[in-house]
Amino acid sequence: MDETYDVLIVGGAIMGAATAYFLTRDPGFAGRVAVIERDPSFALASTTLSAASLRQQFSIPENIRMSLFGLEFLRSAKERFGPDTDLAFHEGGYLILASAAGLPILEANHRTQMAEGADIALLDPAALKATFPWLNVDDLAAGAYGRSGEGWFDAHALLACLRGAAKAQGAHFITGEVVGLTREGARITGATLADGRKLGCGALVNAAGPRAGRVAAMAGIPLPVKGKKRCVFVVHCRTPIEKLPLLVDPSGFYIRPEGAYQICGAPPAEDNDPDADGDFEVDWSIFEENIWPNLAHRIPAMEELKVVRAWAGHYEMNLLDHNAVIGPHPEVGNFYFINGFSGHGLQQAPAAGRAIAEWLVHGRSVSLDLDVFAYERIAAGRPHAELNII
Repeated sequence: MDETYDVLIVGGAIMGAATAYFLTRDPGFAGRVAVIERDPSFALASTTLSAASLRQQFSIPENIRMSLFGLEFLRSAKERFGPDTDLAFHEGGYLILASAAGLPILEANHRTQMAEGADIALLDPAALKATFPWLNVDDLAAGAYGRSGEGWFDAHALLACLRGAAKAQGAHFITGEVVGLTREGARITGATLADGRKLGCGALVNAAGPRAGRVAAMAGIPLPVKGKKRCVFVVHCRTPIEKLPLLVDPSGFYIRPEGAYQICGAPPAEDNDPDADGDFEVDWSIFEENIWPNLAHRIPAMEELKVVRAWAGHYEMNLLDHNAVIGPHPEVGNFYFINGFSGHGLQQAPAAGRAIAEWLVHGRSVSLDLDVFAYERIAAGRPHAELNII
């Protein structure tokens, strides 16, 4: 081996950076950790191409708890990273709308969120119209509105803070692409990079985002995580939309403010959602055929708007149940997963990174019980579905 580390982290974007940050600040860890990233510019990373939002409006308590820690982490950024830190966190709220068909799920989710301490108001159509006068509520049954603790932030700034702090705390950052893993029985003993370097390890963390399934396969481990393309469109409406939150429509689109503009997106049809596999070309038909007609219906002022630009990024989609896989492999005990967040990984990275660091140091996730996200359900084909995927 050219170098040996106690922990190798494959993937240096938000999940790998968060893991390195918490691991190197844990007083119980005195080893060497290296983070391997094939593109340190992060030009095509899921982290930097995301809509960079945070919510507690989930259907599963553990997802809410992870995002509540993400909220605490963002709010305490100056204490963690210094007084000049600015993550541009804007608590503009989420507004998730429901038709009559979706009302029972919205109400059940709201009960779960309230039980976890989230600040979410359930509004009937009259209250929706009073709060958001620009909203067409004719076909709505209710909306769940995050009065505080939900919003959006600067993903680049958060990533830079985590990486910078981890490096200052002793983490090594290596530019390279992992092309092979060495498995000896029930342990991973090293990784091979594309340039021929071989790195030994005591433990390996799979933080490879949309490529996580490929990294797991190098160890002979099946993981149903694939990259799925999602397009983001930047638009400008000449009519001011006062207090626009991140709005999620029953038709599937979302929209939120972004400076003087708005950004919006929607998932493709289920039968037209292939593995992205390097495809970053914008699919304009999603905007023209799905988003714009529904957007103009929901916010009539947006019938006239200008498309400024667009980009495409990749979700690391867990095809089993749209939920994260966190923790060690039950048989290959030094192979750790922090994968498959299906679009809500950025906001949950602080909690997930802390959990993996605790697993590595203490043998379990101490701060939060995240056993529902263990790999065993993947091996058994037993989904534990998150209903509120955006």
